[in-house]
This record gives sequence, C-alpha cells and structure tokens, in this order.
Amino acid sequence: MLLVAVVLPVSAARAQEQSLDIPPMRFVVVRSNAPGCEPNCPEWISAEGTIAADTPLLLKRTLKTLKGRQLPVVVSSPGGNVDAALALGRMIRKNKLDIAVGVTVFSGCQPEAKDCSDNKGRAADYFGMAFDDGAMCNSACPLMFSGGVRRVVGDFAYLGVHQITTTYKREKLLYRTTYRIVNGRKKIISTKVVSRKNAGSYKTYEMSKAVEKTLSAYLKEMGIGDGVLEMMKATPASDIRQIALDDMLTMKLVTSRDAVDLLTSASLCAPQQPAANCRKTPSPANDATPSAAAIAKPRDVVPVGPETAKAGAEMRFVVVRGSNPLCNPDCPEWISAEGAITSQTPQKLRQLLATLGNRRLPVVISSRGGDLSGALAAGRLVRERKLDVAVGRTDFVDCDPGAWNCLAKEGAYAGLSIDAGVECDSACALMLAGGARRLVGPQARLSLYSMGQKQMVKAYLEEMAIGPALFRTIAGRSAEQQLEPDIMLKAGLTTGPQSVDALTGATICKAVPRPDNCRGLPPANAAADAPARL
Repeated sequence: MLLVAVVLPVSAARAQEQSLDIPPMRFVVVRSNAPGCEPNCPEWISAEGTIAADTPLLLKRTLKTLKGRQLPVVVSSPGGNVDAALALGRMIRKNKLDIAVGVTVFSGCQPEAKDCSDNKGRAADYFGMAFDDGAMCNSACPLMFSGGVRRVVGDFAYLGVHQITTTYKREKLLYRTTYRIVNGRKKIISTKVVSRKNAGSYKTYEMSKAVEKTLSAYLKEMGIGDGVLEMMKATPASDIRQIALDDMLTMKLVTSRDAVDLLTSASLCAPQQPAANCRKTPSPANDATPSAAAIAKPRDVVPVGPETAKAGAEMRFVVVRGSNPLCNPDCPEWISAEGAITSQTPQKLRQLLATLGNRRLPVVISSRGGDLSGALAAGRLVRERKLDVAVGRTDFVDCDPGAWNCLAKEGAYAGLSIDAGVECDSACALMLAGGARRLVGPQARLSLYSMGQKQMVKAYLEEMAIGPALFRTIAGRSAEQQLEPDIMLKAGLTTGPQSVDALTGATICKAVPRPDNCRGLPPANAAADAPARL
C-alpha cells in the first residue's frame, strides 16, 4: 500500500553570521613588489571576502598548490559562516601558518580579472603590498584568525566581535511511505522524500548553549582567553565591538603588538637569514637584458664616524604624498629625509620648508648619522617649526626623485612609508630629538654612543626638554648600541610607542580632528567640469 503525507519539520541551520553584501572569500598567493627586493621576495596568502560554507575547501586547494610551503595569511573579512571559520582556523593551525589582519593592494593583474597577461613571464601570478590601513576582521573572522601561530593586528586595522546570529529554516517535505500488512500489522518497507519546498525561516540573535560550548572549546584549543567569548556574548548582533590592542594581548588573541609588516616586509628576505615565506627566483641564463634586481639602484649604506659621515649620499629632502589607494582623494603628505647628515643639511631643510609656507609636514628620517653640528642645527629647525619626526624610509612608487626625468606631481612624489629594518644612528638620533612628536616603531632601529662634544650635546638635549637619562645613556656607551623601545620611552627620546604609520598611514586623514599633513586633491576631471570663468 502507498501513503502520501505532508509534514513541516524545522531544520536548524548551523550558527551563521548575518550575510553581508561582500563577495565570498578568495585566496591568492601574492609576491611582494617592494622596490629592490628581487630576486628574493616575501610571499603570502591574501584572503579577502565573506566566509562561506565552501571557503575551507578553497583554502585547502590553495595550500595543496604550495606543496608544504608555509606562507602567512593576510586576511580582511567582515565575517560569515561560523562553522566554516572554525574549520579555517583549524586548518591554519594544522599547517602552522601565521596570520595578520591586512589588505593587499595589487599591482598588475587583479584577482578578479580574467585572462590577465600583465604578469606573464614574471616570478608570480600576483604582485602587491600588504597594509593594515582600513583592514578588518569582524564577526566570525576572529575565529579564523585565532588559528594562526603568530597573530598580529596593527594599530590601523580593525578587529571586532558580536553575538552569533542563528538562522532556522523551515522545509515542507512530501514523502512516500510503502508498507504492507503482515498478520494484521503495518510493516514499513521504505520511506522516500519526493520533494522539498522552502517554507520560510526565522533568526535568533543569542547563541545557544550548544554553540557557546562549541566556541568555548575551540578558543581553548587555540590558546585564546575566555574574554573573547564573553565580549561576543555581551555585544548585540546588530552592533560590533572593536577589541583594543591591549585587550587582545591580555586575551592572547594576538601574540605581539606588530602589524602585517612583520610577515610581509621585504626586509624578511635579508641574505643572512631569510624567512620561510621568502622565495628566490633564479636569474635567467644567457639573458642579455639585465634583470630588475641588477639595475635597481642600491640603497645607500653610510658608514659614520663620531662626527662625520665618511661616505654615502648626502641627506636629501623631498615632499611625498601617500600612494595607498585607500586614502584617496584625501591623503597624508610628509618630508622624506634620507642619507648622511652634513653641514649643508640644515640649509637644505630650510630651503624645502620655505616652499611649504605655513604647512607643517612630519619628517620621515632614515640615516646612519653624520655631522654632529649639522644634526643639532637641523634638530633645532625641526623644533622651531614644531614638526613631528618618525624613523622610517620612503619607497617611491612611480620613480625615484634622484632620477633626472622624475618630476613631482601636484607638488609631491608618490610613495609609501615603512619602518622595517630602517636605521637612525648616532647624529640622526639627535636630529630626531628635535621633533614635537618623536616616534621609533618596533621594527625600526635606533643606535647611540658617545660622540664627543659632550657639553654641546648635553645642552642641546636640555634645550629639547629631554631629561638627563638619555645623556647618561649616551655617555655610558663606548660603542654604538641599539636602544630598546622601553629605554627610549623612559629616557624621553620618543614620545610614544607608535610607528611611522601614526603620521603617514592611509587612514589618518579620516580622524577627527584632521591632521595638518592631509591634503585633498580635486578629481582628474574637475577642471573640465568646472564652470567657465571670464
């Protein structure tokens, strides 16, 4: 006999975050295009988009193509499917990968482009630079993030949590049951679903006890503190709670105060001990055309004595505009100061400042030191103009200002500031002391030693309102030694633990009040659209 029945079972979907109008997460392997890093450059996995149910399968395929290479993951995601986020985190931990919150700005081929040939014949399919400016890891993304061995979220990235949204789906099932009567009783032979129809759905905005137990066990498995789950439960699903960096450290959600540069900076591939995610490309045999690495202009390495730089290019000053696409049309600008300090350095700086009028731009400095008197005069000029100073260097995007045919556009060269591996030694530290704000990031290096002219140096530091602790530190060192960040801060040489990004990051122009070094440019077609003028 056949029986047809209609039932309305309620099937509970796995806990899932609210859907967002952002494409599903994709994974691509990216090679750094930082100037001068070839032939040995860092690589990473760019993971951007919403976490969907099939996202773990996509990561698994990407890892398979790497054949055991351990590349860090640079993630930016609004969240998504919780079950998938847990699977991603476990996969990342199983493969012993590091992770950072960041966005990748691509050059050449873009991941969404089809049949792109811009990078054909080059060392990788995709090239780019990783930044923490504007990057986010929200909702379910921190669960994925928790799987990293090293986990970093920079000062300009955003990591937030909230309550879990669980979606329950109703289905209308039409099924057929076949049975026969045996000894007066029904004996079911088979039951078969004939059709399924959507009968609507509803959501709840508080995690169930079962989901809470699952998340608690997962975070404990990853070595993350209970505070993360408590903050999720305390934040409504309609809101998002950003976790402060200090709190993330306390909760063991991050492993250090570093940013994405820790995992993607070109300095990782130094010849002495390159990182695991560096890949060196062989030089083509019998190639008559010099490689990009061969023709790249080497960075100036300036050996210095106590008071004079004996070799290397003199310090130059140029105005730079941030080229990160995230800042347009309102971007930060700064003064790049790189090279050996000489007696002519103060005059060159004064000439540049004269072209700026009343604008106050921060100085981004990289120098192995040089002329002591020149450094003190330049520091006094910086203090007179109330300029901020940070240790860092500028990687120019379009062309190097030293080239004869490299011209500034709209009064500034395009570039990006970084502090990884940048040095500020001996007399450079005294020029830094003139800044209103003085920043040396954790990836930069500052070294000092007794440079002679002790009374002159002591009087200068007192003039700059820097306490006697720094002078005692200098006087007590017979050889050049690197200063630790806490020593610089306690001695008053630095005014905070921030890096150069605090003065030049792409998102600083969105802050209130707006920094003095931000400048908006009109769109390219503004002149054409403007009304005619008589």
